[in-house]
Amino acid sequence: MLKVAILDDYQNISQQFVDLEKLAGKYEIKIFSEPFEDEADALDKLGDFEALLIMRERTPITKNLLENLTKLKYIITTGLRNKSIDLETAKKKKIIISGTDSNVNPTPELTWALILGLARNLKEEIDNMYQGYWQTTLGVELKGKILGLIGLGKVGSQVAKIGKAFGMQVMAWSENLNLDTCKELNVLPSSKEDLLKNSDFISIHVQGGERYKNCITLKEMDKMKKTAFLINTSRGTIVSEDDLIIALSTNEIAGAGLDVYQKEPLPENNKLRFLPNVLLTPHIGYVTAENYHIYYSQMIESLEACVNGKPIRVIE
Repeated sequence: MLKVAILDDYQNISQQFVDLEKLAGKYEIKIFSEPFEDEADALDKLGDFEALLIMRERTPITKNLLENLTKLKYIITTGLRNKSIDLETAKKKKIIISGTDSNVNPTPELTWALILGLARNLKEEIDNMYQGYWQTTLGVELKGKILGLIGLGKVGSQVAKIGKAFGMQVMAWSENLNLDTCKELNVLPSSKEDLLKNSDFISIHVQGGERYKNCITLKEMDKMKKTAFLINTSRGTIVSEDDLIIALSTNEIAGAGLDVYQKEPLPENNKLRFLPNVLLTPHIGYVTAENYHIYYSQMIESLEACVNGKPIRVIE
C-alpha cells in the first residue's frame, strides 16, 4: 500500500476535502499538521513515504531532502509552480512532480483588505473599540491617490482594476513589464525609481526567487514618501525584513501590510509583531474554502494519475 504524507495542514482541515475512508484501501495516509522543526526533523519523519502532498511552499523540498528520501516517487503540490522544490534534483531522482489549478482572485482581494485596513487605521480603531475608545485616528481617502504596482501579471492586473474603480491613479513597474497590459488597463508604465518616489501605496505582485530577492531594501524605502504604505502579498524574500523593521520603527514610511514573511510561520518574537504601524496576516492570500477544494481534490486526482502511470499537470 502506497504511503502518502499530507504536509503542513496547519488548520487540520484537509479531512474536510479528502475522504480518507474512501482512500483507505489504496493508500496509507498520514497528515502532518505542524511545521517541521528543521530539515533534519523532516527527514526523520518522512523517510518511509512514497508520495508527498504539499501545501504551497510551506516545507521547502530541497536537494538534501530529495537525495535522502530514498523511497519518494511522487510530489503533488498545490498550484502549477512551486519555487521551493528543487526541480533539477527531482528530475535526476526520477521523482514525478504534479500540481493543481488555483484561483487567482483571493490574493487581490486580500491585498485590498490590507490597503483599506491601512488607509483607515482599522487595526487600531477596532482594538480601541474593545477598550472603550471612540474615533482616535484620521484615515486617508483612496480616490486621487497613486497606487504603484510592482508586477502587473494575473494578480497585479486584478489589483489595478480595483484601484481604478476606487478612482486611484495606477502606475506599474517590473523587469518584464508588458506594455500592452498597461495600455489595456490604463496603467502608467514607470521606472522603479519613479514608482517609489510618487506612489502613496506600493503593492508587490512579482514572483519570488532570485530575480526579485531584496527588491525593496532601506535604499528603496528611503525614496518613498513618508506618508506611503507598502503592501506585500507575494513573497517575503522580496522585501528585506530587517530594513522594513527599521523603516517602520523610524517612521521612514507610514506603514506596511504584510501577508508573507522571510520565515513562516512568523516567529512569535519577530519585531514585526510589535510595531503599531504594520498590519499582519498569516499568509492567507490563497487560504479560502474555494481554493482548498480545488487543491485537495486535484492533489488526490494527480496522485491517482501518477499511480496509474498517466501523470497530469506535470511540473518540470
